[in-house]
Amino acid sequence: MTHNGRRGSPIEHGFPHLETVRTALTALVRRLSADGVRAYDTSFAPADAAFGAADDLHLGAHRVASAMVRALRLPDARIVVGFRAMEEAATVELTAGPEYFVEVNDRFRTHRRDLAAALAHEVTHVLLHRLDLRFPATADNEILTDTAAACLGAGWLLLDAYREDELTHQKLGYLTPEEFGFVLAKRGLLLGGEDLSAWFTSPQAYEAYVRGRALARRDLTRAPLAAAGRPERRRYLRDRRAGGTAPRHGAAYRFEEHADGLRVAFPCPVCGQGLRLPAGRGPLRARCGLCRTVLECET
Repeated sequence: MTHNGRRGSPIEHGFPHLETVRTALTALVRRLSADGVRAYDTSFAPADAAFGAADDLHLGAHRVASAMVRALRLPDARIVVGFRAMEEAATVELTAGPEYFVEVNDRFRTHRRDLAAALAHEVTHVLLHRLDLRFPATADNEILTDTAAACLGAGWLLLDAYREDELTHQKLGYLTPEEFGFVLAKRGLLLGGEDLSAWFTSPQAYEAYVRGRALARRDLTRAPLAAAGRPERRRYLRDRRAGGTAPRHGAAYRFEEHADGLRVAFPCPVCGQGLRLPAGRGPLRARCGLCRTVLECET
């Protein structure tokens, strides 16, 4: 896993990986099922991440790693943590198990507050390895891992490790801070309302969470959802009248001609699964076949 701890080094912001993040969310829910994701309804507790300077280094690291294994529901996996000088924040050797060796950067010997964040990414690698869920490209696979960690309750630690002020310049993981916030907000939608606002110790992390959450909430107000605003509704109606063509303005929906009439295709605002509904039928209620969210639509 990458880390950026160099003072003055640029930290990427915004949503440059958003398409891959959305694909990763859908793939994760598809692999685990909606009930499988909702089984991770308890986020990793701050108390389990606590690792003070007075704690024995190896016993404390083992305790935090064991808590991460439990949080990610891998009871038959054992994580052995070692420390060495390295450029990355941490790496894991993926084997058949049940024992997995995680090496973390020597700086975590003293910067202990972020050890749980580094382990969140690596133990999620183990989980996805067990699930046989991966993307072909290495960079995309790392995005999948961060997305899964955040969606399953451990990745908020990765966002909280983001600090950018006059003394510190640090980010862990491959998602931008705002993308972490986006995924955490999507997790909240899947679980029916989890809000992690009070858990962040980093003010910068909280601000990124708010920005990511705002984008996730905008997904809930995009046509053809009934909550779409008037300007978007008018644009949707114009696009529908054009018939059978993909809108050119970057809208999430597209129209398709079928034997029984025009349909609108659009992603579920919660899990990203593709949905298709009859167009021009007025208000209707749809249920996502993947995450089972009930959506009020006006097609």
